[in-house]
Amino acid sequence: MQLRYQYRVYPTPGQQDMLARSFGCARVVFNDCLRIRQDAYASGVKLSDTAVQKQVVTAAKKTPERAWLGEVASVVLVQACQDARRAYRNWFDSLSGKRKGRKVGAPRFRSRRDNRQAIRLTRNGFSIRPNGKLYMAKVGELEVAWSRDLPSEPSSVTIIKDAAGRYFASFVVETTDEPLPPVDAEVGIDLGLATFAVLSNGKTISSPRFLRRAERKLRKAQRVLSRKEKGSNNRVKARIRVAKAHARVSDARKDWAHKHSTAIIRENQAVFVEDLCVRGLARTRLAKSVHDAGWGMFTRMVEEKAARYGRTCVKVDRFYPSSQICSQCGVRGGPKPLSIREWACKACGAVHDRDVNAAKNIHAAGRAEWLNACGGAVSLLS
Repeated sequence: MQLRYQYRVYPTPGQQDMLARSFGCARVVFNDCLRIRQDAYASGVKLSDTAVQKQVVTAAKKTPERAWLGEVASVVLVQACQDARRAYRNWFDSLSGKRKGRKVGAPRFRSRRDNRQAIRLTRNGFSIRPNGKLYMAKVGELEVAWSRDLPSEPSSVTIIKDAAGRYFASFVVETTDEPLPPVDAEVGIDLGLATFAVLSNGKTISSPRFLRRAERKLRKAQRVLSRKEKGSNNRVKARIRVAKAHARVSDARKDWAHKHSTAIIRENQAVFVEDLCVRGLARTRLAKSVHDAGWGMFTRMVEEKAARYGRTCVKVDRFYPSSQICSQCGVRGGPKPLSIREWACKACGAVHDRDVNAAKNIHAAGRAEWLNACGGAVSLLS
């Protein structure tokens, strides 16, 4: 399995200048590739990937207008061509239905005003030195904050500069993780806003609300930014302060989701979660709270870690009425407004907490679907 390991990088001012040149050259080559492919497609001419690369890299270096492309590592330019090729392939595969998942739009030109810049290097463009520094061609040795060891030799590295001005090195490595020891526990998860998650075993995970807690600081930083003159250096500094404030919120949310998803996977052999339409919910009046909760990121982490460590993760259909069904007798009592937090079943008289009952129903429905896929006996009340 291929995974990414990301570390913070601290380049010197000279190295930052060289990285800025590399970002710019990669952006120009990417845009040139897109423009050539668009012109060829409009005129009905077929161009091979090699012909495009020779035109935008090899031949362009010999012209006065693009001579400065020779100042950066050639592997950066070649990978920019590969990125443009892959963007076009993904678009055409999405149009034809060959590519699974959501539809992919046509590739867009990159801008120098993009807050996030990135370049990628393969094995012939970087190496990890014995002193722990990352060597990059034409850049030099970069200081890396190694928070953990790499499990294997990386096949490529992506150098990223985010909106807050921070630099990261993202390595692609091959991992052979051993499955976790099997356990008897299973759990269903009902996601919410007031309480982030209610588990079928009765445990609850409170909602951290990172964005809501940081709103005052964000509002103040955004107000200061809006008062700066456009194009001034003070506006650039104010924009970076806003980006850093948002980065702190994003990093805290991601760290929190990693810790809780890992704990759930370690403690349970099978995890059943509702397949929520986050994009649809994010268009309602609860949009800010939905984005702040990070349901999509959390469920994606649970799925990925389940596959990585030999666990089972099943998504229950989003239209399954988990809040309407009695988890004791299975009778459907009809829709209930969100204001009703407890209700009694008219058939068996059982009193249910809305969220706990939903989590139990998700567990039962997901387990039935799992056993059905495995050829076992199916019962929602088992």
